[in-house]
Order: sequence, then structure tokens, then C-alpha cells
Amino acid sequence: MDPEKQRAIARKGGEAVPREKRSFTQNASLAAEAGRKGGKSVNPGNRSFARDKDLAKSAGRKGGRAAHPAAE
Repeated sequence: MDPEKQRAIARKGGEAVPREKRSFTQNASLAAEAGRKGGKSVNPGNRSFARDKDLAKSAGRKGGRAAHPAAE
């Protein structure tokens, strides 16, 4: 299947659920646990941030700017 078509179909599925009914929106600890679980499933040697600290710093800065755009 064409990757763009696949993304469009997946997007429709996500939009079908109201924001307040999405489990990670309701439960931040559930979201955090899912993130930890996903991170643990990757071999530590293959984790890009574990191998490239500058990449990790850059990603952190981007996330901070996105979360707090007025702070710049």
C-alpha cells in the first residue's frame, strides 16, 4: 500500500476517537509507562540518543521550544 494512503487511513482512525476519550490524554502515567516500555524494548546500543548525546540535546531543545514558544 502507498505509504501516504496508509497514513491517511491511520489518521482517520485517530480522529474518530474524541480527544477526551483517548487513554493517554486521560492518564499521563499510562503514557509515561508506555514510553518506558517502548524504550526498554530497544537494544541500548541501538538507541540513537544513547549513541549521540548532541542529537539528544538538540531534540530536547526542539521539544522545549515547541512546548513554550513564547519563552524564546
